[in-house]
Amino acid sequence: MASLNGKSILILATHGFEQSELEVPLAKLKEAGATVHVASPESGEIKGWDKKDWGKAVKVDKSLDETRADAYDAIVLPGGQMNPDTLRGNDKAIALIKDFFAQGKVVAAVCHAPWLLVDSGIAKGRRLTSYKTIKQDLVNAGAQWEDSEVVTDKGVVTSRNPGDLPAFVAKIIEEVNEGRHDRRAA
Repeated sequence: MASLNGKSILILATHGFEQSELEVPLAKLKEAGATVHVASPESGEIKGWDKKDWGKAVKVDKSLDETRADAYDAIVLPGGQMNPDTLRGNDKAIALIKDFFAQGKVVAAVCHAPWLLVDSGIAKGRRLTSYKTIKQDLVNAGAQWEDSEVVTDKGVVTSRNPGDLPAFVAKIIEEVNEGRHDRRAA
């Protein structure tokens, strides 16, 4: 696994995140040497959703209010149905995602989290994947949806579901090591 020594990554989530979609990237990105913080509109802890019921709580390292894109190399957006649906209604969360994108930093979303790419305006014109039930939402937003394990488009990394997490994390590491991404229109 490539090293992320000296890199900082933010995971943005709230209650109802899919347990593995936060915990696996958190563990694997730390294992690669990155400093990883969990940010949320809530303080203290946020509770995950584990397949069919509430899962474990995860410690929140930073509030959304004290989080800035310029302090990180990438943002990771876990899925689950509740988590991205709640965050897409939060103007500060959407502004933070837009800021990462505007700075050419890696924006990574798995499962239902590409909903946040729709609401932040990032989906339009991009190659993306997602959980199959939000395919039409992405297409309606102007994305080119692909049924692939992981899709990368100039530093925007998307993945379908928890089964794809190893490839998703590997692609995040690769993209962070590439550095900033030029996203000007052709």
